[in-house]
Amino acid sequence: MSLFKARDWWSTVLGEKEEFDQGCLCVADVDNSGSGQDKVIVGSYMGYLRIFNPHPVKPGDEVQAEDLLLEVQLREPILQVEVGKFVSGTEGLHLAVLHCRKLCVYAVSGTLGNVEHGNQYQIKLMYEHNLQRTACNMTYGPFGGVKGRDLICIQSLDGMLMLFEQESFAFGRFLPGFLLPGPLAYSSRTDSFITVSSCQQVESYKYQVLAFATDADERQETEQQKLSSGKRLVVDWVLNIGEQALDICVVSFHHGVSSVFVLGERNFFCLKDNGQIRFMKKLDYSPSCFIPYCSVQEGTINTLIGTHSKVLNVYQDVTLKWATQLPHIPVSVKVANFQDLKGVIVTLSDDGHLQCSYLGTDPSLFQAPKVESREINYEEMNAEMKELQKIIREATKTQDILPESEKQRDLTVTAEVSPDLDAESQATASEVKAETVPSVSVKITIQSRVAVQKPSLAVCVQAPLAVTCDQFSFEDLEPESSETVVLSVFLKGNCSPSELEGNCMVSYNIPTELNPEGIPRVAQCSFSLPLRLVCLPAQPSKAAAQKLTIDTNKPPVTFLTIFPDFVDASEGDQANALGFQFLTGSKTTLLASKTSQRYRIQSEQLEDLWLIAKELTRRLEEHFKKQNCKDFACTFSGSIPLQEYFELIDRHFELRLNAERFRELLSERAVQFRAIERRLLSRFKDKTPAPLQHLDTLLEGTFREVSA
Repeated sequence: MSLFKARDWWSTVLGEKEEFDQGCLCVADVDNSGSGQDKVIVGSYMGYLRIFNPHPVKPGDEVQAEDLLLEVQLREPILQVEVGKFVSGTEGLHLAVLHCRKLCVYAVSGTLGNVEHGNQYQIKLMYEHNLQRTACNMTYGPFGGVKGRDLICIQSLDGMLMLFEQESFAFGRFLPGFLLPGPLAYSSRTDSFITVSSCQQVESYKYQVLAFATDADERQETEQQKLSSGKRLVVDWVLNIGEQALDICVVSFHHGVSSVFVLGERNFFCLKDNGQIRFMKKLDYSPSCFIPYCSVQEGTINTLIGTHSKVLNVYQDVTLKWATQLPHIPVSVKVANFQDLKGVIVTLSDDGHLQCSYLGTDPSLFQAPKVESREINYEEMNAEMKELQKIIREATKTQDILPESEKQRDLTVTAEVSPDLDAESQATASEVKAETVPSVSVKITIQSRVAVQKPSLAVCVQAPLAVTCDQFSFEDLEPESSETVVLSVFLKGNCSPSELEGNCMVSYNIPTELNPEGIPRVAQCSFSLPLRLVCLPAQPSKAAAQKLTIDTNKPPVTFLTIFPDFVDASEGDQANALGFQFLTGSKTTLLASKTSQRYRIQSEQLEDLWLIAKELTRRLEEHFKKQNCKDFACTFSGSIPLQEYFELIDRHFELRLNAERFRELLSERAVQFRAIERRLLSRFKDKTPAPLQHLDTLLEGTFREVSA
């Protein structure tokens, strides 16, 4: 632990139950203000994009509302955010947002505001690329030595580098010997992409080699050749570091040499452009993130390294120069310039603690103020109090900025899920093979206390669940008015959902005297869906391949109490086994021990255990909460089924390989069919029966081979 704490310059907590990771933080002058002042861009796995313009606050004060320039929900998880020259025809900075299956590039701009809370910011989609493969991370730079613009390279989970020349896709290449994706960086000095493979090797690939290698879309080789040769890519240099890497960063300061920094699990490496080690530092702690940020002395580079013990270390090459305590574990760290303060350290934790801090030695100790020994003049105090109360009353009357009401919000949204399934299912275009796919109604009510402009409602559930309608627009609402909509939720995809929850979000404007168009506001709520929406009661099974045992610290609760919707009332408290038949066809059994405080969940497939386990723990927690029991806990003491989990991943990739082989075979046969058709038309213009027999024979053989 460090003696000194990081001095809090500005901090906030982002959202509720949101998750963040290494690529979710970026600092840059994204709105092209020209002031040299950075903005903080944060994306979350829940799909929220936020842009902050931090201002210093006094200790104990809350973050000002105008510090948040923009907050939008993009509906898809945000894997990484970067700022660069991504739009052709301009050298202005734009924001690139990487989703799992999409790359979006936005322009960020602000409109001068007429009220005290500041300017209004918005984003405009410049272009987007739909990805054919699931993305992992990305890097950018002037690939090939281009001037005045940045190109983007995305690494997919299956080892393909997809390169985009701004609005157009350039090419894709598979990395050789690929197993799992690692960190990716671009070196403009050598025009190379640098990554760390699953073989624990730092590998460098020249851009020109990638550009002239065999195209990833060509299917001339066998599957074994693909896995071994990686599309005949030739690596520029390789360095074995003997451990997995957390991050890679390539830096070149104005009076320093270009260096490649690699943060491993136990060591910190600095490499030359050709892969030779400049220096390495063995770490006696577990690092979480890092960033090389400057060169204060010729030939040396300063680096910040965050740790899992909430410490931020400052190194000059391999020498530890400073250590400071953080209030959280950082997953990403940046260095930014704000107003007249340069070198502010920006850190982000995995649960959304965003902090701007600086290093210092000021003690964090409370100092009691000096007591002035003077007589109190009560008449002067009363006069001053009356004057202050008068000022407060006048300010309350004329205040144009709407204060946050603690007792009552301007607009509230509530969602009420029907306790029963719909008598007539509203499911449409469902891929589920069950005879009937049930649906459940959700009643959403918007209650406004003041006049509201342009209210719109968005309803979101996670796939494979779907709603009958997810967007609603309303007329302007008068004070003390309300709007109600009813929609239905059902299982659309032929697989079980990961959670039975949904979200409602209402965006609206509040008009004021100085801003008739309104100040934007957002209200949201969540709702839980019934388990009967995705499964039905069934006979429990005695034997199963996958089993999971949950221990509790309280006596077992009867299934009639916690699962009344799945237990026949005639069985009473005697039922100690429940069967759940999922609409997708699989079955899961829940057992309660009569002699111990344990519950067992079993099924033939590992993936079917999760939803019932989550529902069981949720219902147990609600039951004991009603009993005013505060120390209830569920624990798992068994071994984690990693082997079964890895086998599930292997089967997934095998299916993908089979599907690709199926498409290749169909493509090859289509070429053969067209050639045969041309020959038949030229040779048998008037003799159709014989050639058609040959064609039928060929078709039968093709589908026999495809089936095999």
